[in-house]
Parts: sequence; structure tokens; C-alpha cells
Amino acid sequence: MITVKDLRASYDGAEILHGIDAEFPEGKISVLIGPNGCGKSTTIRSILGLVPEISGRILLDGTDLRALSPDGIARHIAYLPQSRSVPDITVERLALHGRFPYLSYPRRYRKEDYDKAAEALARVGMTVFAERNMTALSGGQRQKAYLAMVLAQDTDVILMDEPTTFLDIRNQLELLERARSLAGEGKTVVIILHDFEAVLHYADHVILLSEGCVLKAGAAEDVLRSEELADAFGVSLGFYETEKGAHCYVKG
Repeated sequence: MITVKDLRASYDGAEILHGIDAEFPEGKISVLIGPNGCGKSTTIRSILGLVPEISGRILLDGTDLRALSPDGIARHIAYLPQSRSVPDITVERLALHGRFPYLSYPRRYRKEDYDKAAEALARVGMTVFAERNMTALSGGQRQKAYLAMVLAQDTDVILMDEPTTFLDIRNQLELLERARSLAGEGKTVVIILHDFEAVLHYADHVILLSEGCVLKAGAAEDVLRSEELADAFGVSLGFYETEKGAHCYVKG
């Protein structure tokens, strides 16, 4: 479990997060939602120690993450950022990058590292592309390759920043089902999403941010039906029931 207590974060002296308290439980998918610029990505980057000016406490199962080295954090938490370059390397080599936190200098891959990378590629259906260059892949295939790198890292916590962006509907659903599977294995999964329908169907726990503060946290449907959501986004959601459960839409 990740616990954030009175988290404040700043860039160039300007405070972006204003005392956030939140919990991200293990074995669950926690989703951060909120308008653009509200602090969702900053929250994730603060957990990873990538924001230079922070205060408050960030605990992993009771241990202060700031007491760990970058490699120590990376052995516990994997991160799939929103924006990534496309390196001129093979898919297998990218997956092996997930093993970096476990290697001593000079970095020499061991059999167990190759095995972890191969297992990760198989889990996302990318084994057949292992020798393909990343630059030759489609957007959806690249996303799967990066997900394989995250899985090869073999951590208990996985953070994903808008992972469905630019993916077609099939690949979006496949990625979210993979997230559900990872949570089912007991991992702590944290995702930033903008699709309310996806939030409704895949989130176990939702945290709504606005202007660097937590407005509401709880079960997906409770948060999506709340006045706080309407205040944050300036829109209200409508809901309707089917035999497969609730669905939502933005009211006109």
C-alpha cells in the first residue's frame, strides 16, 4: 500500500500540490481523475521522487520512500509515463531495461533477467516481436512493449500515467484488463485516466483532484455521481443501468 500524508510539491517555487492525503491499497486499481493541470501527474512523480521540491510523507507499507535510493524505489515501484521517446533498440532490449534496478555495475544481464523479460513479453503478446526494432512498431505495439518493460521490473506497485492515450478501443480494453489482472495478483495499481466510463468499470478506488487538492475519494460510482465531480469539471454525468451494470455519459 502507498500512503501519502500532507504531500506538497512545487516547481520553481510555485506550489502545485497543497497538502494531499491519499491511500492506494494493494490488490486494487486506484484511479486519479481531475481536470488538466490539477496535479495528477505531479502526484505520481512525487511518489517516485522525481519532483525536486516536496514535503510531507510518502509511505510504502509503512516505510518512508525518501529513505530509499532511486534503485531501491525502482525495485518496489514501476512507472509507465505518459510521454516516452522511441529508442532505436529491439523490443527484447527494451523489456530488459526493466531489470536495471537489480543489476550491479557494470550492468550485465543474468539468465534470470532474460527469463523475466521473456515472461513479460509473453504476458503482453509481444514475444513474436522480440527482435523487432521499436521504431518499426505501431503505437499500440509500442505501448505493449513498454508495459512488458514495466512487468519485467517485477514490482509490487505499478504507476501508469494516462496509459490508454492514442490507443484504439481494443488496445485500451486490453491494457485495462491487464491492469485488473495485476491487481488480482495483489499488486498496487495506480492509473491516471480521463475516460469516465473506463473509470466506472475498472477502478476499485477513485481520487478526484482539483487545483492540487483532493476533493473526494472513494468508490468509483460514488465519486462520479458526486457534486464535487461536477464542481471540478463543470459538467454532470448521467447514468443508466443495463444487465451488465451501470454506464455513464456526460449530460448535454
